[in-house]
Amino acid sequence: MGKASTRAQNRYIAKAYDRINLTVPKGKKDAIQAHAEAHSESVNGFINRAISEAMERDGGDSGASEGA
Repeated sequence: MGKASTRAQNRYIAKAYDRINLTVPKGKKDAIQAHAEAHSESVNGFINRAISEAMERDGGDSGASEGA
């Protein structure tokens, strides 16, 4: 991917998505990554799915739209 393409992609991501920094205990990152890979998901996809499932189970997403 060229520099211009990367810049364009980063601009799109900045417009279309919110970022959340996640901090986990040492060793947990590897476990999360292994779980995601075992289920043919990216770490981001797995975390988004886990959040969506928890929010649905807990009674809804308070009207926020799902971006990813």
